[in-house]
Amino acid sequence: MTVLAAAPITAAEVDFPPVDFIADCPVRIGVDILGNSWLPVIAYTLRHGPMRPGELRTAIGGISQKMLTQTLRRMERLTLVDRRRYAEAPPRVEYELTPAGRALLIPIFALGEWVHEHGRAVSAALADTEDDLDQPSA
Repeated sequence: MTVLAAAPITAAEVDFPPVDFIADCPVRIGVDILGNSWLPVIAYTLRHGPMRPGELRTAIGGISQKMLTQTLRRMERLTLVDRRRYAEAPPRVEYELTPAGRALLIPIFALGEWVHEHGRAVSAALADTEDDLDQPSA
């Protein structure tokens, strides 16, 4: 596979304010949030409105109850979701995106568009890399 060098893209070309990416850069918060494997999935699943934990788990599939609970608690601490408890028997809990959580859908959708456009090529490159690692060295 041949990789062609491209001209560097500047922040001005993608309409972002200039940011110095240093160790304590605030952009790292966003990278941390989007880098959490379940957080963007849960935010995306909540995009249409409040859901109960069991509904979320069913809609997402493949997430353990423990991971769902940990991620929802983290999202609540980060002010991305509101947890609503209803005084009923049995108790009922729902989670809903806050304005900050709804705003997070913008980069999630943008990442989805990027994957739609480039995902196959990246997956193929990853498979090639894994194949190279599996080959005995000469």
